[in-house]
Amino acid sequence: MPPSSETGGVGPGDAHFVVLPDCADALAAARSFPRTDSRTLPHASGRPWLIGRWSDQEIVTARAGRAAIAVVGCCPVRPAELERHAARMRDLTELDTLARRLTGSFHLVATLDGRLRVQGTASGLRLVFHAVVGGVHTAATRADVLAAAIGSGLDEEQLAARLMWPVPYPLSETSLWRDVTAVPPEEALVIAPDGRTARRSRWWTPPEPTRSLAEGAPRVRQALSEAVRARTGEGGVVSCDLSGGLDSTSVCFLAAASPARVVASTWPGRDPADTDLYWARKAAGFLPDVDHVVWDPDEAPLVYTDLLGIDDLMDEPSIGVMDRARALHHLPGLARRGSRLHLTGIGGDHVAWCSEAYYHRLIRTRPLFALRQLRGFRTLFQWSLRDTARVLTDSRPYGRWLASAGKRLRDPLPPGASGALGWGTPPRLFDWVTPEAAHTVTRVLRAAAREAGPLHPDRGMHGDLEQIRLCTRIVRQWDRMAARAGVPMASPFFDDRVIEECLAVDPAERVTPWTYKPLLATAMRGVVPDVCLERSNKAHASMDASNGLREHRGDLMALWEDSHLARRGLVDAGTLRALAQRPSTPGLQDAILYSTIACEVWLRNLPQQKALGF
Repeated sequence: MPPSSETGGVGPGDAHFVVLPDCADALAAARSFPRTDSRTLPHASGRPWLIGRWSDQEIVTARAGRAAIAVVGCCPVRPAELERHAARMRDLTELDTLARRLTGSFHLVATLDGRLRVQGTASGLRLVFHAVVGGVHTAATRADVLAAAIGSGLDEEQLAARLMWPVPYPLSETSLWRDVTAVPPEEALVIAPDGRTARRSRWWTPPEPTRSLAEGAPRVRQALSEAVRARTGEGGVVSCDLSGGLDSTSVCFLAAASPARVVASTWPGRDPADTDLYWARKAAGFLPDVDHVVWDPDEAPLVYTDLLGIDDLMDEPSIGVMDRARALHHLPGLARRGSRLHLTGIGGDHVAWCSEAYYHRLIRTRPLFALRQLRGFRTLFQWSLRDTARVLTDSRPYGRWLASAGKRLRDPLPPGASGALGWGTPPRLFDWVTPEAAHTVTRVLRAAAREAGPLHPDRGMHGDLEQIRLCTRIVRQWDRMAARAGVPMASPFFDDRVIEECLAVDPAERVTPWTYKPLLATAMRGVVPDVCLERSNKAHASMDASNGLREHRGDLMALWEDSHLARRGLVDAGTLRALAQRPSTPGLQDAILYSTIACEVWLRNLPQQKALGF
């Protein structure tokens, strides 16, 4: 079932598409999507099924009788295996099992007897949106594509909500386009044969965190090994971050054991206290066949670099624009060394470690153990006893917590214990957000709180899932930017199978004040030399952020000179200009500008969205 193509395909790493049901009305809907420079995968009837862009390496398809399956993204599944599954499929719910078994990161699309099912990843790295196009329910991997097809405008209220720092769930996952709906990562979209109705079906639930460290570590090692091999098994040249931290070092050693030739990439920090290079060289010493490239730290872009030059098409604001230049700067050099794919250690912080909020439950179920651990956390993070006790005794359900946050949006930043041990860091709005915008945000937050439930009843698991999904929304945009730059990126820690194995380990052993990332260190023993597992900290690039504020204050001034947010009445540009002139203002090191800059940069590119194609 080969896809037709007018262009012969595109480079890997930027697969995106729309999905249409197999009905006559869908032909008219298909005409709403530009076909120039795009590919089409047909239904058995010949009508369009998938329209978009993908490379031949990013799609595996199979058809058997009344069923068809397409896997789009990174997945080492063979067509014959998909065909066997399609042949015995009697109900679309059977895809739950397939989706939870396959390795990699991918969208899964299937049809059976005319019914259509579309899903992304539980991590949120691959998302699904849907809208009614020409009377037919249509799915897509990007919200802006659907918005362009139906002529949808921007949802101003949801945009205002994105000015909060941080943006709480579920507002962090809501589509910013009117009449375009986001499908939660744990759910699949099911469309009727006539395309007139659609429903959602839950396919993923996080595991119960009951495994011991000893039981779980080998499973984590196996899952991470398979995730890396899914990208390296075909050989060629791949590059890997090698910061010297446990996350990137683990990925680099696993890649070095694969059929691929590895180029390891190290960006030393500018901060003299940064020990990344020391640890990276220590690791590289055990990898004689790996080409270790150490870049000049003075050439590394600072945070806030080139904000005025960003022209990527994004379907939502992303705080990733702050580090876009840093994330992409080394890719041309790696391409010259032959790299076809760049592997990162991003995600290790989110899955190998876990939220301290699990101790909200542990203080009730294992009080003596929890008290000992909490003393350590208080010392490590400098939490006050009063703040710690206040958060631990707060038993409000998520909706009430969220509603309460809406009443305190202008309060000072909350103490660290609030975010670490509760439902999350309470959101804030800052002085530059107009009173009208603040009123809108309060109304939106209050409405969300009436219906919102947590991602999991346990505050710790909720925190883990929320942080994973917040990060994958950033990485999702970086991945597209990297593909555009010529070397696609991949983050194996964010594969669903890796996430599941990590979340299944008892948090009492996974997060502790006494040991740094014990789960990953145990899992990688025997793969990574013990001496490389001894590192007990990580660099935070705080100097790059503070220097970036000073060196790029002219760009920040220019950003607010003709502010699109100000035109919409959402921010006071004068306050932001004044702040740009004072880069050492207390609080700016806490990234409080990020959400506002993300929205401004995104709005500047909106005119391009109106003529959006594939």
